[in-house]
Amino acid sequence: QVKFVESGGGLVPPGGSLRLSCVASGFIFSDYSMNWYRLAPGKERELVSSITGQSIVTYYTDSVKGRITISRVNDNSSLYLQMHGLTPAATAVYYCKTAYRGPGFSVWGQGTQVPVSS
Repeated sequence: QVKFVESGGGLVPPGGSLRLSCVASGFIFSDYSMNWYRLAPGKERELVSSITGQSIVTYYTDSVKGRITISRVNDNSSLYLQMHGLTPAATAVYYCKTAYRGPGFSVWGQGTQVPVSS
């Protein structure tokens, strides 16, 4: 069964840094591109960043470029999101998920909450 467990969130002041983690299970992690999404209050869930299976290609949405780095460790089925220079606009619940949305991959984890506030 596919499962995603996010962690690492917490209250951070403006300008602060945070590293989010995600542990995936139930599939061959290295075979799949992975995404970080976020759901901000009053907004739709948006794709923040993506990384291919062997970390060859990464993608960042324009609003986070230069402030976020996505990475993965396939041996540990783990995905990371290093964030710095955070602004209140980054306040959201962050989720990890495969880019693939086929059968069995529709599940979402509980997410990890990142409030950016002084």
